[in-house]
Amino acid sequence: MLDLAIASRITIPAMNTANTPPLSSAEAMRSLDLGIAGMTCASCVGRVERALRKVPGVHEASVNLATESARIAFVTSVGADAAAMEALLRRAVRNAGYEPRAAGQEDAPEDSSPWAGFMPVGIGLLLSAPLVLPMVGDLFGQHWMLPAWVQFVLATPVQFILGARFYKAGWHAAKALSGNMDLLVALGTSAGWGLSMWLWLTAHEGHVPHLYFEASAVVVTLVLLGKWLEARAKRQTTAAIRALHALRPDVVHLLGKDGEVDVPVAEVLVGDRLVVRPGERFPVDGTVHEGHTQVDESMLTGEPLPVARDVGSPLTGGSINGDGRIVMAVTAVGAETVLAHIIRLVEDAQAAKAPIQRLVDQVSAVFVPVVLVVALATLLGWLWMGVGMEAALIHAVAVMVIACPCALGLATPAAIMAGTGVAAKNGILIKDVQALELAHKVDVVAFDKTGTLTVGQPRLTAFEVVRGLDDAAVMAAVAAVQSGSEHPLARAVLAAAGERQIRVATAQDVRAVPGRGTEGEVAGQSYLVGSLRWMQELGVDMGPLADRADALQREGATVSAVAQRAPQGLQLQALMAFGDEPKPGAREALAALKARGIRTVMISGDNRGAAEAMARRLGLDPDAGEVMAEVLPGDKAAKVVALQQGADGKRHQVAMVGDGVNDAPALAAADVGMAMGNGTDVAMHAAGITLMRGDPMLVAAALDISRRTVMKIRQNLFWAFAYNVAGIPLAALGFLSPVVAGAAMALSSVSVMANALLLKRWRM
Repeated sequence: MLDLAIASRITIPAMNTANTPPLSSAEAMRSLDLGIAGMTCASCVGRVERALRKVPGVHEASVNLATESARIAFVTSVGADAAAMEALLRRAVRNAGYEPRAAGQEDAPEDSSPWAGFMPVGIGLLLSAPLVLPMVGDLFGQHWMLPAWVQFVLATPVQFILGARFYKAGWHAAKALSGNMDLLVALGTSAGWGLSMWLWLTAHEGHVPHLYFEASAVVVTLVLLGKWLEARAKRQTTAAIRALHALRPDVVHLLGKDGEVDVPVAEVLVGDRLVVRPGERFPVDGTVHEGHTQVDESMLTGEPLPVARDVGSPLTGGSINGDGRIVMAVTAVGAETVLAHIIRLVEDAQAAKAPIQRLVDQVSAVFVPVVLVVALATLLGWLWMGVGMEAALIHAVAVMVIACPCALGLATPAAIMAGTGVAAKNGILIKDVQALELAHKVDVVAFDKTGTLTVGQPRLTAFEVVRGLDDAAVMAAVAAVQSGSEHPLARAVLAAAGERQIRVATAQDVRAVPGRGTEGEVAGQSYLVGSLRWMQELGVDMGPLADRADALQREGATVSAVAQRAPQGLQLQALMAFGDEPKPGAREALAALKARGIRTVMISGDNRGAAEAMARRLGLDPDAGEVMAEVLPGDKAAKVVALQQGADGKRHQVAMVGDGVNDAPALAAADVGMAMGNGTDVAMHAAGITLMRGDPMLVAAALDISRRTVMKIRQNLFWAFAYNVAGIPLAALGFLSPVVAGAAMALSSVSVMANALLLKRWRM
């Protein structure tokens, strides 16, 4: 099964402050992922959750049937031993009748064979086949009947050896005054077997009664077959996680004093030099130290074309080296690598519980007790009608068998696992299942401009100084003030200074003014570099360059100014104009969203002229309110809230797409946050969805995979509910035999998994 389901790890979770009581300074919130073996249906999920929530200190517990895992959030005292709390949680799981898994433990060695685990099912089929043969003969007018003792010999091993798992789990459920699928199967098949024994032992000499050994044996076998098919389907839904784990090689070529030495990847340290040969996977993250090559990053980004990598270029663990032998310098290992973060995001999404699952949990909490009451009512009702104990008991058995809520427990997690898996394969990482569930409702998408819709590498297109000043001296001062900044405009200034071979001095007392610019001292003179709006706020006289600034803005350039502090006040020194280019495919991506009826809006900190000029190049209409210009970083979240409220008074579902640190509040405020994978870690942590390629076309793809996944969830829940709603009355009225009920019950679980697996066929 899934590695995540068998691993237990303790982390500090992202807190939901809206639902979390305030912690004292002596408390800390922690999270534990715990594997759980033995769960079979939605009722098991509810039982385990209730057991975990009763443990003192547990704030929340969410159990996932498809991944056979639990995520528990609990409060401990600062400095307390988390291992003691983990032991309490494991004991609670065991007392509930299930098996907590130790870290790294699996039920059985991983077997990639499609027939793995089939032996018990095969034995059951071999023993049950002779019992079913007389039923087949009846269809052709042949009345074959095996001797009673032969039926007993064939059915009893199936009932009590192959079916032992149902008795064990059912007994634990009964002791806890609860119910689950195993209890229903154990009670139903035991009733059929016991009735057969009673009829056989009390029959008059020479009379051969009709026995029901075949019903009990076939039901047990069919349930085992359904669980085997279900497990086989689960292995397919978790293929994405296993494929990501397989990207990490076990051995690396460490370059040491004595040349290349093969060592386990676990021994690699940051700063090591590794040799990577053509065709090998990069084991960890790093940079090219020697050589150049082409790198295939398709498994991480979904991008099929290889990318060139030269000295100093970044390398991502799990990608494939092309045709060049290179030496890489290690920059991240273990859990800090990009691949490890990706695996963690996908695991977290698959382990989490979607909001729609709450309905299933509420139903399953009372489902099994209600079924037992219905089965008892069926028994008493048929007895009251005078059909006899034999027929009444068979109808009650059919009710218990067909009512097993397996499909209910699998409907949502199976679809989520398949959807997040195929999304990850295409470069869309969904770490928040709530974002996955909400994305299909999005009717407004807001884009940050720089780095999201544009290349994000602006060039200095104009540098005009006040008459009488030296161009090179002013640019040297500006470059010095900007040298410590990571802002794209600052990098453009430094690049231009480098092209002109201008020597950049060292600035003193550099201070960034968020959303406005930078101030610093160069050679004893104080300079301010920033937006025209900042200059206006400071009262800087634009003088003869005012008309030129207006003209550059009308042309679509982003214009900044340089001022110097003087005894008579701030004096304008120069104007700088910057130009950026739209990302390839950005215009088509916006058009695709509009074609779906989704409103698109660009949010930018640029002046209105520059923002509107770029918007028109992207196919946006400023006159229709599709451009929000001159927005300070701290105001982006407020703009998202305004889009949610809507000018028409209607509540809108808004997705925000960004890539920078200043986008994080807006990403968190949006209903669905999407971060570009080429952006910052802060943005990726604030967003529910990460687009690994930084391609705007992935926005429409993410919304589409959300729509299809939610559609599969609804289909699964409909059929799971419809199956039980229709099946129970039919069984109670005597239209279904236990054998048919067992087959239908097994088929329902398999059909839910198969329907979810159709998502694997999704293509962008």
